[in-house]
Amino acid sequence: MSSGYEKDSLTLFDAVAMGTGVMIGAGILALTGQIAELAGPYFPFVFVSGATVTAFSAYTYVKMSNAYPSAGGIGMILQKAYGATAVTAGAALLMALSMVINESLVARTFAAYLLRGFDLAPSGWPVPVIAVGVILFAWLVNASGNRSVGLFSTVMAILKVGGIAVFGAAALWAGGFSFEATGQASEYGGVAGFIASTALAILAFKGFTTITNSGAEITDPHRNVGRAIISAIAICILVYLLVAFAVGSSLPLETIIEAKDYALAEAARPALGPVGFYLTVALALVATASGLIASMFAVSRMLAMLTDMKLIPHSHFGMPGVIRDHTLVYTVVVAALLAVFFDLSQIASLGAFFYLVMDIIIHWGVFRHLRDDIGARGWILLTAIGLDTVVLVAFAALKWQQDPVIVVYAIAGIAVVFAFVKIFLHFNPPAPHQHSS
Repeated sequence: MSSGYEKDSLTLFDAVAMGTGVMIGAGILALTGQIAELAGPYFPFVFVSGATVTAFSAYTYVKMSNAYPSAGGIGMILQKAYGATAVTAGAALLMALSMVINESLVARTFAAYLLRGFDLAPSGWPVPVIAVGVILFAWLVNASGNRSVGLFSTVMAILKVGGIAVFGAAALWAGGFSFEATGQASEYGGVAGFIASTALAILAFKGFTTITNSGAEITDPHRNVGRAIISAIAICILVYLLVAFAVGSSLPLETIIEAKDYALAEAARPALGPVGFYLTVALALVATASGLIASMFAVSRMLAMLTDMKLIPHSHFGMPGVIRDHTLVYTVVVAALLAVFFDLSQIASLGAFFYLVMDIIIHWGVFRHLRDDIGARGWILLTAIGLDTVVLVAFAALKWQQDPVIVVYAIAGIAVVFAFVKIFLHFNPPAPHQHSS
């Protein structure tokens, strides 16, 4: 059964647009307020800290993608490092889950901004209902094929990056370049809060892995995958810093934290007036919807590849179409369930735990088994592991104080994923010569 890849269907520009599309959809809109809550008045600098950790992390993916471009990027890296084992399947599933978690985060953010646009509080049953609605919309766009996703992502990325940059510049100008968010709310922040909030900032950048997962579909992938990743991260750090300072210049810290699910819209009101407020809401809706579409596109491919590699079970439940069509449906169902049962900060926390654990497993595998093959510098790989570990431990410690249940869910989730694939592979051992591209 075909998994439904379309070679050379995404240009370098499409790939950058898809990466920035996923990042900006989740990062700046959903996470600014949450980062401010953990980091206190220095929250804009957390994006620099997140970008630094991400840069070390991206090195592994760029090196691997240049050597072995693949439509299942993360799955391919893991398989080359660990073989067709439970470690490969488990870590790849953690990555897929962190992407699906990201989709539910973005969908709930869409709901929060839409409700603010109608001057309603983003709470109660309307939030999950709207979130599920936008997830279904993203599924319909994805079901219509690659070309639609590439074109849509490109147009939306230009709108988003341009629109959010204009918002940031205008809000900074209106705020007189003063920083409202300093010197208040002393119960927030500190070094521990700053390091822990870096875990959420990393989520704001992890959309670069979307590019890795679509490697085989990008033109001239040996050169363009790495270029696309570096370009997308660079664009995002500029946009995030601009927006974080714009929000900080418009609102005091307590207000940013109170409006954490829709901080950009609240920052637009004092800075840009009612018109600015509604334009920012519209921009947020475009950014979240398009981010959702790009993320769904990537995760369905990754699951299709894991299925091809016989590392996860597959049932089409009587559905027509290729494997990718089925994995798209699974993605939609899981994202919708998460959007119904968890709030934004819980969803973001789960995503951070899953992603950081998977990231450490990848760097270690490449360090142990592949660094000579791909010409990677060992000290950079070890630095990436060290930074991930410091951030993960700080984040877990802080969450244990704030919301211990989510730490328990994260640990249980990781344990269940690895137990599940271990049992599956015990009863369904993959053939020794499984393909890896």
